[in-house]
Order: sequence, then structure tokens, then C-alpha cells
Amino acid sequence: MPIRVELHCHTDASADSLLSIPKLLAVCKQRKIDKIAITDHNMIQNALLAQQMAPDSVIVGEEILTRQGELLAFFVKEEIPAGLDVTEVIAELRRQGAFISVSHPYDSFRKGHWQEADLIQVAGQVDAIEVFNARCIISQHNHQAQSFAELHNLLGTVGSDAHSAGEVGRAHHLMENFDGVTEFRIALQNSKIYTRLSSPIVHLISRYAKWKKNFQIA
Repeated sequence: MPIRVELHCHTDASADSLLSIPKLLAVCKQRKIDKIAITDHNMIQNALLAQQMAPDSVIVGEEILTRQGELLAFFVKEEIPAGLDVTEVIAELRRQGAFISVSHPYDSFRKGHWQEADLIQVAGQVDAIEVFNARCIISQHNHQAQSFAELHNLLGTVGSDAHSAGEVGRAHHLMENFDGVTEFRIALQNSKIYTRLSSPIVHLISRYAKWKKNFQIA
């Protein structure tokens, strides 16, 4: 039986999110999201904790800021820090046996967006492109990502990029259940996607999360 899979989500381990693990897992259950990749910025601690709490429902992921742009990685075993060259990051992810996608490559409003030349250079080294990100303000950025994936014969991932509970599941895959990277790849190739853009207001929620955390630290 097909399952619903969310492949891009943040928790309060990310500086721009206040979404706790218990709240996230509860929302997934409520919205019938069967599996979720927790992809906090440059860390996997909450993904590991969540997987211990719900081992059949959580994929350990990470959104990694490289010098060239951001990558999404699934089935991560060891955390990778920000700021490394993308070739170094990809080599390490391959060593871990992870699955690699490219986060919102054309969204120029994001810190981790990609230059075309860099994106072309890594096209043969990654597994997929994020072809729809619900937080993209301009739809054209998602269309460009989809066209790039098709041109380079790459799989496409979609995700809500949720930083708050209301966003979870807005973009997800309906796919066969899987266990590990190999089965995931096959299931992704044959998946159906469901996509809805989030309101631009969600970016204000992230700004508030950063402000609140900075205020608490101060």
C-alpha cells in the first residue's frame, strides 16, 4: 500500500524553527504523513532523536550549506558541517551511503541558492533535484528546477520545507513503502507528487523564531 512521505522538514534544532519533535510527530499522525525526513540545517541531532521515538516514521536527513549552495541528504549517518566545498560534501555523503538531492536550486531569495554553472557541475554527482519547494515565493523557481531535473535525467523530490506545524505535508510524495536507499530510489522514481505552495507569511514565522532564540540567548 502506498504511503505519504514528506522529504523536507525542520525542527527547533534549526535556528529558524520552533517546531518541536513531539509536535512534528503528532502533526504527521494527524495529517497521515507516514514517513518524514527531518532535514535540519547542518545538524542531525533532532533527526536521530525523532528516529528513536518513531523508528518506522523518521528518515535521518540534513540540509547542508556548502560553499556553492544547499544540499538535501537522506539516510545520513554522520553530521556534516556547513561551509565545505560541495565536492567534499558529496564524497562524504557517498561514503555514508546517503541519497543526495539539491535544495530549491533556483530560489534566489535563499542563502543557499545555486549559480547555474555550479549546478551543472554537480548534476552528474547527485541523485535528485528538489523540483518543488512549498516555500518558494516565485513559482518560476520551481519550474526551473523541474526543467533542470528533466534536462539532466535526474529524479525529483518535493517537500514543504516546513519550519512550522501548519506547513507540514503541503508537498509530499505518495510512494511504495521502502527500507533503505535502494528501495527508496525505486519508490521515488515511481511516486506521485502532491504540491501546494505555502503563504509567504511562513517566512515571517522563521524570522520570529530566529528573533525569539536570539532574545532568549541574550
